[in-house]
Amino acid sequence: MALEKTSAPVYFVVDQHRADHRSTPLPHPFHLREGLKSEKQLRELRVLKNGKKIQNYYARQNNLIASLLKSMEEHTSEARDEEDAARMPVKIAVWASLIANLILCVLQMYAAISALSLSLLATGIDSVFDIGSNILLLWLHRKAESLDAKKWPVGGARLETIGNIVYGTMSSVNLVVIVESVRDLITHTNGSVKDFHLPSILAVAAALFVKFILFLYCFSLRKNSSQVHVLWEDHRNDLWINGFGILMSTGGSKLRWFLDPMGAIIIALGVIIAWGRTIYGQFELLAGKTAPHGVLQLLTYKSLTFNEDIERIDTVRAYHYFFVEVDIVMDPKTPLWKAHDISERLQCKIEALPKIERAFVHVDYETSHQPEHRKS
Repeated sequence: MALEKTSAPVYFVVDQHRADHRSTPLPHPFHLREGLKSEKQLRELRVLKNGKKIQNYYARQNNLIASLLKSMEEHTSEARDEEDAARMPVKIAVWASLIANLILCVLQMYAAISALSLSLLATGIDSVFDIGSNILLLWLHRKAESLDAKKWPVGGARLETIGNIVYGTMSSVNLVVIVESVRDLITHTNGSVKDFHLPSILAVAAALFVKFILFLYCFSLRKNSSQVHVLWEDHRNDLWINGFGILMSTGGSKLRWFLDPMGAIIIALGVIIAWGRTIYGQFELLAGKTAPHGVLQLLTYKSLTFNEDIERIDTVRAYHYFFVEVDIVMDPKTPLWKAHDISERLQCKIEALPKIERAFVHVDYETSHQPEHRKS
């Protein structure tokens, strides 16, 4: 069903002359501001039964209304300011992670070889993957920004997604660790524990500490860059991998010998499962998973209130990363030049929004037709 304007005053008035595209904002047509809750009202809601949930709901509604009432220029300007402010911290996060992972890879492989520990070997293999992931992300990010638009018209947004999938399949090397650990469990004859190698444990503990620092640093930047978000997830996973590896390797030396190969199996399975989830999520994006609901709400509201000549919104679609399709409905008597100019300006405004790669705005004069742009 198409979304239609009410009889309330429209959001923009546009000059009738084609050469002048200036718009004058007027009161919004849906009275959204009346739905805002004050801080006092939010506090009063908290004392009710299930008050915390109700308070959180209206707090989210306040954020949504504020986002809808904000002009598209403000959204674009704020996104650019955030990007400019985060550019140097993001660069530090990427390069600090790469340099740290290079050093920690050598350190953890030394620990695994010196201690002859399968659990530490599993953490060492994961550290090798960390380096590969960093280098691949850095290369793909630069490649995506420099793609020839004539050869790759959709841009490079999907290049990093494809790279993550290809790299994720390499996690199958952990099957070697599982096989070796199972073989050790089966063929181990004496029940004595292996020798405890303190320098190896200290080496992995140092890696754990560095990963914790990087995790905290990337946590605050994870929403500013897809690169940093992947690095943050990687550091988060490494915390439990290295911590669990230390516990199981030490347990294999101090308590029972079989704790070490069991720990290696659990770590290897954990890495495979984590990468499997990543691959699944990346495939969803590559297949065109819809954008978050909040993005669709913003696009719908901004499209409907963009111009007084837009009577309805027939369709709004947005899918990774994000490609946007909007079908607007105008009066059948609208001049062609006017319909063209309004839809083109709306398209440019949408494409200027943060995280929007490409937008397509189609104009129609009714909503009773069959769905368009679909194969039967």
